[in-house]
Amino acid sequence: MNFTDYQSKARATAKYPVITHGVIYPALGLVNEAGEVAGKIKKIFRDKEGVIGEVDKDALKAELGDVLWYIAQVATELGLSLDDIAEYNIAKLLDRLEQGKIQGDGDNR
Repeated sequence: MNFTDYQSKARATAKYPVITHGVIYPALGLVNEAGEVAGKIKKIFRDKEGVIGEVDKDALKAELGDVLWYIAQVATELGLSLDDIAEYNIAKLLDRLEQGKIQGDGDNR
């Protein structure tokens, strides 16, 4: 599956209230789901000495899928395609790598 197909199919399942602007609800959901990913990883380090087992991978896959769904909804609400976002991001990262600026701080490196 490619990002365009995913974004289109994910949109068909988007049933949420519009709060002033359509982007607010999925943006809040994105933060929530990202927190769930972080929480699961934190507990793996706390309880399992950082060893990620198959059950953990399955749970993280599910949470990462939720993150992807919310990213798709935010992008759709903004009129952006996931393909364009992915292309822009990899071009930005490759440019930073080429300039020797892959590490460090700041958006405009």
